[in-house]
Amino acid sequence: MRILILGAGKTGRLVAEVASERSHTVRVLASSENANASALTPAFLKDFDVAIDFTTPTAVVANMRACLPNGIRMVIGTTGWYGQLPELRALAAQHKTALLYGTNYSIGMQMMLKLAKEMTTTLKDAGYAFTISETHHVSKLDAPSGTALTLRDAVLATLDLKDASPNNEIVITANRTGDVEGIHSLIATGTCDRLILTHESKSRRPFAEGAVRAAEWLTTHTGVYDFHEVFTEL
Repeated sequence: MRILILGAGKTGRLVAEVASERSHTVRVLASSENANASALTPAFLKDFDVAIDFTTPTAVVANMRACLPNGIRMVIGTTGWYGQLPELRALAAQHKTALLYGTNYSIGMQMMLKLAKEMTTTLKDAGYAFTISETHHVSKLDAPSGTALTLRDAVLATLDLKDASPNNEIVITANRTGDVEGIHSLIATGTCDRLILTHESKSRRPFAEGAVRAAEWLTTHTGVYDFHEVFTEL
C-alpha cells in the first residue's frame, strides 16, 4: 500500500515508521512543504492509496478538501475540526471515497470508552456525579482534548443526556505539562466513595499502530467512519 503521511511531528514520524515496518511504501509530507494544502495536487496524489493526517486543526481541513475530491482515502488523527465534519462527510460521499476519523487510535483507549459506559450505566442511579480529567504535553493545541470530549459524550449518552448544556454539565479538567503522552480519567464521586477509571498512554506508538491498521482496513471500504465504531474489525 502507498501511504502519504501528512505531518512530520512526533506522531507523524512514528506513523511512518510503523507503516514501513508493515511493508508499506511511505512518503512523509511536512507542514512546511504543504502550506494550505498547496502540495496536494492531482498529479502528486495519484501516487498514493491513502493519506494519514496528524497535522493541526487548521491544516487538516484544507488537506481533506484537497485529498477527498481526488479519491484519496483518509485516516484523520488530528482533532479540533469536528465542527466541519458534515461538510467533509458530504465531500467524501460526493467523490465515493472513504474518510475515517478518531480522537484516539489506541485500542486501550477504545476499551476504556466501553468500560466508561458500563461504569456510568451501573452508577447513574446510585447518586454518583461524574467528572473527567485529562493531561497532555504542553505542545498540544486543543483543550480539552478530543479524547476527553469523546469520553464526555459517551457518558452523556449513557446518562440519556443529549449534550453538555449547563444543566447537564460534566466538568472536564484539562492539564498541560511536560511531555505527557495522554492521561484520561473518568471520576465517579458518591456520598461515601469515589471510583476512578484511567487510561494512561506511555508512548505514541499505540496511536501510530492503530492509525496504520485503520488505513489498511479503509482501503477496502467506502464511506465515513468513526474509529470507535470499527476498531474491533481491524
